[in-house]
Amino acid sequence: MSSFRNQRIVVCSLFLPSTVVVGSDTPIATPELKPPPFSVPDVLQHVDAATKKPVRPGLPTARPSIIDDLLKANSRRPTPASTPHQESLNPFSKAPLTRKHNSDHRSRVQRKPSSSRSSSRRPESPRGIRDEWHIEHNAHCNGGLRNAIVSMGDKLKKKLWVGTVGTSTDSFTEPLRRAVDKRMLVEQSCLPVWIPDAEFESCYDEFCHQVLWPSLHYAVPDAPKTKIYYETESFKQYVAVNQRFADAISANYQDGDIIWVNDYHLMLLPAMLRASPNIPAHAPIGFFMHVAFPSSEIFRCLSVRRPLLSGLLAANLIGFQTANYARHFRQTVSRIMAYEALPRGIQVSEGEGESRRIRFVDVGVFPMGIDVQQLEEKKREPDVGEWVQVLKQRYAGMKIVVGRDKLDEIQGVRQKLLAFQAFLEKFPEFQQKVVLIQVALQTTASDLAGNIADIVTHINSRFSTLTYQPVVFLPTQDLTFSQYLALLTVADAFLVTSLREGMALRTHEFVECQEGRHRPLILSEFTGSYTYSGFRSCIAINPWDTRGTAAAINQALTMSDDEAHSRWVDLHSHVSTQTGQAFVTGFLSRCVRSHTEQHQQSDHCAPTLDMSRVLPRYKHSSKRLILMDLEGTLWMRPKNGLVADEDAKLDRALDVLRHFAADARNDVWLLSGLPIAGVIERIAQEVPRIGIVAENGCFIRPKTQRRSSSMNSLRSPSILEPINTATLPGGWINMVSSFNLTWKSSCIEILNYFTERTPGSFVEERGASVVWRFWTGETLEDCGDRQWALRQAAEAQNHIFDSLGERYGLRIIPGDNSFLVLPNNVSRSTAVGAILHPGGPAQNRLTRGGWDAEDNTANGDLDLILAVSGDEKLLRRLNEFDTAETVATSGKATDAKWKLDVGNCKVVETLEVFANVAV
Repeated sequence: MSSFRNQRIVVCSLFLPSTVVVGSDTPIATPELKPPPFSVPDVLQHVDAATKKPVRPGLPTARPSIIDDLLKANSRRPTPASTPHQESLNPFSKAPLTRKHNSDHRSRVQRKPSSSRSSSRRPESPRGIRDEWHIEHNAHCNGGLRNAIVSMGDKLKKKLWVGTVGTSTDSFTEPLRRAVDKRMLVEQSCLPVWIPDAEFESCYDEFCHQVLWPSLHYAVPDAPKTKIYYETESFKQYVAVNQRFADAISANYQDGDIIWVNDYHLMLLPAMLRASPNIPAHAPIGFFMHVAFPSSEIFRCLSVRRPLLSGLLAANLIGFQTANYARHFRQTVSRIMAYEALPRGIQVSEGEGESRRIRFVDVGVFPMGIDVQQLEEKKREPDVGEWVQVLKQRYAGMKIVVGRDKLDEIQGVRQKLLAFQAFLEKFPEFQQKVVLIQVALQTTASDLAGNIADIVTHINSRFSTLTYQPVVFLPTQDLTFSQYLALLTVADAFLVTSLREGMALRTHEFVECQEGRHRPLILSEFTGSYTYSGFRSCIAINPWDTRGTAAAINQALTMSDDEAHSRWVDLHSHVSTQTGQAFVTGFLSRCVRSHTEQHQQSDHCAPTLDMSRVLPRYKHSSKRLILMDLEGTLWMRPKNGLVADEDAKLDRALDVLRHFAADARNDVWLLSGLPIAGVIERIAQEVPRIGIVAENGCFIRPKTQRRSSSMNSLRSPSILEPINTATLPGGWINMVSSFNLTWKSSCIEILNYFTERTPGSFVEERGASVVWRFWTGETLEDCGDRQWALRQAAEAQNHIFDSLGERYGLRIIPGDNSFLVLPNNVSRSTAVGAILHPGGPAQNRLTRGGWDAEDNTANGDLDLILAVSGDEKLLRRLNEFDTAETVATSGKATDAKWKLDVGNCKVVETLEVFANVAV
């Protein structure tokens, strides 16, 4: 964490934590809540008077909240003869607790169901924009992110927020914008991004919330409604908004900045920052997705899927709320981009053939939390205690179920209300004894609000009496935080019925507010919170199962105190440890570490092999370990996979191997991905005095050795025998003998299905792995057939990974024209580890302290390890040895000391020089 004290964190989010209000006569109060202008005893004195308020005709038994009347009476406003049509059924009155002001502050944020212009884009008032302006809290900002960063305190002294102010800005003059920029930077550490209203509206209201938001939450947008957003300007405006962010960050970038991009509004930003000439390539960039990420079946429906994924993959680290979302992302990238997905991240392949470069992008899981310490301080404020007493007085003798959700389809408010209705029907003994207080945050102008209002009216009309109303629905954002905490404190259950959600931080707040009562949490299994073991002590529900949710409400309200306390302890343990501070620290630490590792690899480009330096060392070494690849190094395999009986290039490779093996100072190992049968078998017969690794480490054949009684005489291969007792004929050791290989038949069946639909492709079954060659053409140009083959390959990889990958622990390695499926924990690197390890399966009598007596060699006494390979992971591992000379034959050679061009037989010619050194 100390490294962050000297680095500035650039936090990029669509909305800044602070906004600008122009033309207000009275600046709004700070976010700190002011004490109400009345006391609880004053309120309780009016209980009798307030309960006499008449019921509105037309609503049979529904009536407004008593406390609403109490506070209205306290404000000395007479109770109307009938309830006005717009009057809320809010048990809290906002008038005494908040100060109203006459402001021209126009909300810029509104989710819309149609493409019509937002109602927030109104013409300016006749008086125009005044020069007076002030800064206040931005209600549209990501509250969880803001609170988490603020909770870091002095640990993040240097930070810069980059985002929009969240209000219409077209009428802001240039002098006003400059004044806002200066003051926001000095007072709030904020950098406003100025975006034209029409451009922002199209990006946010149309593309983000009509296309991206539903898709990320498993609701595929309706094609007739969203087709216009793909074919018109909405995605172009999304690109333009991301570019404006990139330009603003580039203009204010300082060396050493850590750039943290947040949420789906800015998915293109990492790639744009990488393309900026003002931001160095070594700048650390992290991206965090605060919402859910769907399976590949959903995300692939987006027509702009590839640009979005490419934008994200430019970051050093991509973070998600849960392991499921991270897995979905890796599978989506593997399926759509055809990159290799590993448990820790993505192997991004850039370029093709000899120019291919591999770049690793970390993918991690970072659950967000709350600031527990700040919440504890808020709970102790007098306001909270007063409202707790008011609520207890108002709902004495009743059970209270509380919910708080955004008013959109994803949050499942409709499902919650239907489940509560079913609960009252199924358990009539709770009628007039339980109330649901639902706080709904207005986010959209869709028909959903009207539909929910109808359900609320229906429930209240069925079950209300003169003194009882089962549902108190609060479609307002004016509920103060003290009132909200009081609700959580007196609640007998908290109900979350989200259809899909990231981390439901309101459940964390409920758990902390229940420290004295320990009442249960009812949580949808489709929330990110439920995936963590600490939240498995909740009452899990499927929000689509109305009867099951109704039963869960009954279980919560009838749960014994002992069971409720036991469940609460587990919930509290998770909430108190996975805090907002832990989230920020974990993400930034991983981002810096990922950047450092990736930068060290990408910044190093190995020079061409200098024979004048390496050859003398080779000549004067007496104990050498020679490791070299077959395919792509010694020999270029035909693209169709078929090897002719007379192959001049293979004969030349065999000659090089014979010369290496003839030198008694050499311990030679050939590394290959080919199966034993065929070329490898021929090499083992013709050059028996070398060790061979086949199928990328699945099988190892130690070199054969002359009998000790005939050490000084050259014998024919027939009297040579393997050093080890092997598990397969021919001296081969099966490194995957304990693995379950029954997956191969299912894998081949899947690949045969795709082979029938991909011209020229074929399946290559090996001993412990399977290869599918989906392209055997002579060119790598992007012709139509090749594009089809690439799409089929991506589909096949995704299908194999989904159905077999996790179950059997498989790894898929994609190539230019094929991909390989093999067990996850097997590679050429692990095979070399077995070769080097004293007592490993590839050595003889090592348990007695050394190699074979004839070789007179021990691992610790090696003078030289010469490795010539295209496997950079292997080369990186070998670089840990001081005696190693690693030579890369593919890619950028970022993990090797030297590199060789595989073209024009330069690798073979160079190896011939080493092999022909006089003994």
